[in-house]
Amino acid sequence: MSKHSEPTTQNAHPLKIGFQKLDAKASGVVVVFAAPDLVLGASTAAFLAPVEAAVARAAAAERFKGKAGQSFEMLAPALADVDRLIVVGLGDGKEPTDWVKLGGQIRGKLPATADGVVVMVEGAGAVAPDLAATADLAVGLRLRSYVFETYKTKKKDDEPQPIAKVTLAVADDGAAKKAWKAKEGLAEGVEIARTLVNEPPNVLTPKEFARRAQELEALGVEVEVLDEKALRKAGFGALLAVGQGSEQESRVVIMRWNGAKDSSEQPVAFVGKGVIFDTGGISIKPGANMEDMKGDMAGAACVVGLMHALASRKAKANVVGAIGVVENMPDGAAYRPGDILTSLSGQTIEVINTDAEGRLVLGDVLWYVQDRFKPKFMIDLATLTGAILIALGIDHAGLFSNDDALSDHIFKAGKATGETVWRMPMGPEYDKLIDSRFADMKNTGGRHGGSITAAQFLKRHVNGTPWAHLDIAGTGMSSPATDINKSWGSGWGVRLLDRLVSDYYEG
Repeated sequence: MSKHSEPTTQNAHPLKIGFQKLDAKASGVVVVFAAPDLVLGASTAAFLAPVEAAVARAAAAERFKGKAGQSFEMLAPALADVDRLIVVGLGDGKEPTDWVKLGGQIRGKLPATADGVVVMVEGAGAVAPDLAATADLAVGLRLRSYVFETYKTKKKDDEPQPIAKVTLAVADDGAAKKAWKAKEGLAEGVEIARTLVNEPPNVLTPKEFARRAQELEALGVEVEVLDEKALRKAGFGALLAVGQGSEQESRVVIMRWNGAKDSSEQPVAFVGKGVIFDTGGISIKPGANMEDMKGDMAGAACVVGLMHALASRKAKANVVGAIGVVENMPDGAAYRPGDILTSLSGQTIEVINTDAEGRLVLGDVLWYVQDRFKPKFMIDLATLTGAILIALGIDHAGLFSNDDALSDHIFKAGKATGETVWRMPMGPEYDKLIDSRFADMKNTGGRHGGSITAAQFLKRHVNGTPWAHLDIAGTGMSSPATDINKSWGSGWGVRLLDRLVSDYYEG
């Protein structure tokens, strides 16, 4: 590994968040909030008093109405040591304010470089940010700042250094700092997931993926790595088949966070598909855009990022994270269409298409988790099917489940975080499409209802445990740029599942 390919699970330029009192000196680039009719908070109004008339003229010239996210700016506004003033609208308070999104929008309005940035976090009109809102604003600022430049060795001489720090001016800086500390690990968890997805597959091998997951031990997470010898002994026949054509040995990583008051309390479990590169195997994919298949481990990346977030804030829950990490390659030892595999559950699987590999990996890991840990529920995440892109596009993940209450909780957590899901149908009529004449099941049911038959396959490996499957093929990688993400790897799911645990499953 060259000196330029040394891995990192952290943002190359993580934005530092600082805090100060509202009435402290503000210089450099200053961001303030305003409601409709240019209504300001008391401290903001006092700060802008020397230039009140000029700000009003600029607002009129820019047709600023104070709508949420609307903004205008003034250069060198005749305020001591202020180089640039940015006024951001808060809206009229009739709709809930998405403070994470607003933080991302503010970061997007900042100049490429600045000696200092101060955001005056003060309510205006009907909108009043509390400590949680302030922390969410910081999350948005941080996530929008994420870049992945690990392998860029040359920079233009005139390329500016990114903004290193943003200071939030608040009424109680001590309390705000404490609130941010509880959320900082969440931002880091998303960054970790993004970085894992962005990494090239020659660096992020299954062995390296497992090593990075082991870094969670520093936060008190128990990490266990099962190598191929252990997997073979345990009977992971489906998972091992997927990886047998690769020179890279497969791994299963088990991560455990025990934060509940009762250490014996039944855990909740999250399972991630970790195909570090998917050629399709013998059923090889077309060459166009195959490089994107380095992101076929976005589900596993999310689980690692989630475990970091939960452990960082010392979540009061017992949580199991499990990932199956393999590479699907087409050499002489690769598994073939027509092969019949014996899964960890003992069920046999006829291979129809070696590019339907993710469900083989997940099936074994799901069975292992339900059998060993007896969780309250299991949620798996996987970039599983192109069919979900046809059904839902790139704005919702597909949700499949055998449990209505769990589905409802996931849906509500998705609405709260903006990582939205849409529940898809399941039923015995779809099961018939994966019945095999030679084995207990086939690994694909054909084109019709492809994402549904994939979920039906997984359902056969959960043994009645409350379970949900999130197909994130449209949201986990190569997703559209948003206010809080300009990266190819989105880190989708970390905030959703952290919110799910926080809202419904912490004691």
